[in-house]
Amino acid sequence: MTEGKENKEERIIRILETDIPGGINVYSGLARIKGVSWSFSSAVCNILKIDKKKKIGELSEKELSLISEIVKDPKIPNFLLNRRNDLETGKNVHLTGSDLDLRKEFDIKRLKKIKSYKGLRHALGLPVRGQRTRSHFRKNKSMGVVKKKKR
Repeated sequence: MTEGKENKEERIIRILETDIPGGINVYSGLARIKGVSWSFSSAVCNILKIDKKKKIGELSEKELSLISEIVKDPKIPNFLLNRRNDLETGKNVHLTGSDLDLRKEFDIKRLKKIKSYKGLRHALGLPVRGQRTRSHFRKNKSMGVVKKKKR
């Protein structure tokens, strides 16, 4: 009898192209999906009336499909969405996974194209949000004494 329970907890659940171990609770498991924050995960659990401490491996197929539907098209307050007032559509949407990566990449390309301050900072590989540069952000650059190559 305990073998069935352990088997469900050890299996890997796939939600929105993300593999989640079955032994993790629903609240933290949903937060592993790219684009789903802790507050969004909590909202999904509250909407579907799923216990946050329940293991993901114990969820039924119907509950898993409901979770994926809610994450794709959420009926939650706009402040929890990750893309409000989209520049292209003007709508409030929530992006996950590769869609989020692509949209972020397009946003950075747009900033570079219009030559905004943030776009120029991205292009130069410098910090964009006002951090200091004197002692940080030396990405892959050697500093100090460099050893000579042996011939």
